Amino acid sequence: MGTVINGVINVYKEKGYTSHDVVARLRGIFRQKKIGHTGTLDPEAEGVLPVCLGNGTRLCDMLTDREKEYVAELLLGVVTDTQDMTGAVLAEKEVAVTNEQAETVIRGFRGTYEQIPPMYSACKVNGKRLYELARQGKEVERKARAVTIRELEILSMDLPLVRIRVVCSKGTYIRTLCHDIGERLGCGAAMKSLLRTKSGRFTLDGARRLAEIEESVKAGRGSELVIPVEEMFAGLPSIVVREDAVRAVQNGNSLFLRQITGKSGWQEGEEARVYDREGRFYGVYAFVVMKGSFKPVKMFL
Repeated sequence: MGTVINGVINVYKEKGYTSHDVVARLRGIFRQKKIGHTGTLDPEAEGVLPVCLGNGTRLCDMLTDREKEYVAELLLGVVTDTQDMTGAVLAEKEVAVTNEQAETVIRGFRGTYEQIPPMYSACKVNGKRLYELARQGKEVERKARAVTIRELEILSMDLPLVRIRVVCSKGTYIRTLCHDIGERLGCGAAMKSLLRTKSGRFTLDGARRLAEIEESVKAGRGSELVIPVEEMFAGLPSIVVREDAVRAVQNGNSLFLRQITGKSGWQEGEEARVYDREGRFYGVYAFVVMKGSFKPVKMFL
């Protein structure tokens, strides 16, 4: 086993791969086990999939929470059991709506709305993945949850096909959004295609396909594609631990103001990157006013 690479790589997930397939391939390419993705993309969907390597896997939960952007095609007049075109067709209906009616209904989904997760999803109910139950032919009650559609733009409309761009909160199912638009229009709809164009700071133009990553690694340039962990927190101020407090940070202990150098006037909950004098990055700490100290938020030793 060679040197372990730590950080995040922006992968372009191609059609036909599950997010787990991508992780498995990357484990083989980088020859290291500690790799995890930051939010599932359906096998038929493609686009941006940030993947964490080494101690970067501690970032997975933080990156999953980020806002996402998608371009999707929805096909009116068809309802399927998976809410996309991979499933069994449950109903086909005539599309008797006008462009203006479709536009009004689609734009009406902007903002926060209650979305019921689809049966074919990785959500858990009573410890069971919904897709596992769906494959057994079972349907269970799912709780609706609030999702936010911050932007919803119609890119093109050639009924029964509509192409949309969506910027949404984590946990939003675009398949379900398409299905719900169809329900509201009264003719049903299913998602025809899905491209994730952005996930947090990661965009389509920086995403690399697996074959390209493999080529770079073989040429000894794999680490050039990986964003270092500390760069993910580039917007935070930094503090440097004094020599006598290095042991404290190595043990993941809180740090008092006398133990660090850096800016003054810290606010409650304000976060900072923590380094030692050699420039070694230890993690992210947050300030607690009452105690006059920083407590660890996430360590990357």
